[in-house]
Amino acid sequence: MTSFRLYLQFVKPYWKIVLLTVVFGMLKFGIPLTLPLIMKYIVDDLLLSTLPLADKTNRLMLVMTGAFALFVVVRAPVEYFRQYFAQMTTSRILYDMRNKLYDHIQKLSLTYYHNHRSGEIISRMMNDAEQTKNIVETGLMNVWLDLFTLTIALGFMFHMNADLTWVAIAVFPFYAVSVKKLYKRLRALTKSRSQALAELQGHLFERVNGIPVIKSFTLEQVEKNRFDEKNRVFLRRALSLTKWNALTNGIINTLTDIAPLAVLFFGAYQVMKQDLTLGAFVAFFGYLDRLYNPLRRLVNSSTELTQASASLDRVVELMNEPYDITDAPHAQPLQKVAGSIEFRDVSFRYNPESGWVLKNISLKIKPGDTVAFVGMSGGGKSSLISLIPRFYDVEEGQILVDGTDIRDMTLHSLRGHIGMVLQDNILFSGTVRENILFGKPDASEEEMMQSAVAANAEEFIKGLPHGYDTEIGERGVKLSGGQKQRIAIARVFLKNPQILVLDEATSALDLESEHLIQESLDRLAKDRTTLIVAHRLSTITHTDQIVVVEHGEIKEIGTHDELMREDGAYARLFKVQNLQEVNV
Repeated sequence: MTSFRLYLQFVKPYWKIVLLTVVFGMLKFGIPLTLPLIMKYIVDDLLLSTLPLADKTNRLMLVMTGAFALFVVVRAPVEYFRQYFAQMTTSRILYDMRNKLYDHIQKLSLTYYHNHRSGEIISRMMNDAEQTKNIVETGLMNVWLDLFTLTIALGFMFHMNADLTWVAIAVFPFYAVSVKKLYKRLRALTKSRSQALAELQGHLFERVNGIPVIKSFTLEQVEKNRFDEKNRVFLRRALSLTKWNALTNGIINTLTDIAPLAVLFFGAYQVMKQDLTLGAFVAFFGYLDRLYNPLRRLVNSSTELTQASASLDRVVELMNEPYDITDAPHAQPLQKVAGSIEFRDVSFRYNPESGWVLKNISLKIKPGDTVAFVGMSGGGKSSLISLIPRFYDVEEGQILVDGTDIRDMTLHSLRGHIGMVLQDNILFSGTVRENILFGKPDASEEEMMQSAVAANAEEFIKGLPHGYDTEIGERGVKLSGGQKQRIAIARVFLKNPQILVLDEATSALDLESEHLIQESLDRLAKDRTTLIVAHRLSTITHTDQIVVVEHGEIKEIGTHDELMREDGAYARLFKVQNLQEVNV
């Protein structure tokens, strides 16, 4: 589907309003077309006539009263409704488009976000989408109105004097050649500028989020220079577009100025020969302005539409981004969950060009069991648990929940039964209450507060300036690491999933925070199937199974005591950590 056809899908619900806007526009642009005729009447039939002064005055008053009614009483509301409907339509289309884009980007897999900057995605949703409004306002409204005005003006001009009209439109072919030659390049330059702006915004978005790192490493000057490089690229592309725009406008305006000069010369010659009345000449010259103003607007519309089309291409590229993870046609919603999980010969890699991250993983987990995954960093533990909620899909093998392949379940129902607490849980700007309610948006106040109590979060929340209504800032910046983690645990309590995933949930915390959070996590894990990715081995000695993952393969499976007796990879890791803690 072409970009324009896809865009028309957003326009279709509002086609009646677009049509109504065009009708009001025809009235708006049609009314001024009567002015040259009024001028011709006044010059030929009043000023140059032999009528008595009283008759001339009466006729002049009658004509001016009608003109006043037409240009003031009629045109004012027509102009208002035309502008209102045009702006309302474009605003609603942008509203629909951004809603569609937001819904779309939420369905894209994590792989897409790993390969694209957040700032660039935002730029396409905001800046490029905003630019597309000219396709409706200019392409579907103004262009037709200008063509209507141009056609009516030409009709009047040919009726007055065909020879003079041919002189007036002699430059039209040069317009056509100029537009064809100039605007192809203009579109490429516009797209290049938009890409540079998106890259600049992506860079800025990252740096704003990383301000603490920049300050701690005293990199202000280095980052200033890097930003200057990105900004300079954008400046170069913007100036290239500006130069081409200036060249285009210079050529078009020069062609436009040739026509009045030719008409002035030839028309004056015809008046002197008495082949044309003075009033007709004045009226013709008035129509010349009505002819070239819409023509100039059409050329400017070409510029706007070229730029809007380049932005639309970028929006459609995002909108057409395929989904890596989707529901199978036969997928069924997952109802009640017991919590058994089985990996059958699972192999996984992030893309076909990279190496295998997981190889031939086979593992059975009983309902209600707590299983810990341990091993050196980069071994594949986090990748393995990311496959369960289908953040990524296995390339080989199967993952089953309660005996059913997770690819045969709807994504929404599968993820609805899984709760996750990560090392770096993301909180959103807003209140404590709003962040806890992410676990269950329709929960009651009592349910929300009970989840905070269960997460050992109630005490510190009550100590905040406004309790549950305290604003926590972007990413929870006003809270400590332990406080953020307890709010993240509270929202999982509120969600009440049957399968729980803990990915190094306490590794970055101080001992006091770790104790409080470990206590709440133990409470959370009760009667649930729990998978733990652990860095600190002393926290998982109680688990039903410990799985040692190294280089994408399972090396050992057993309880803490069994693996210590084997004196293998797990025992070595445990002894090293104990020795380090003793030395500390």
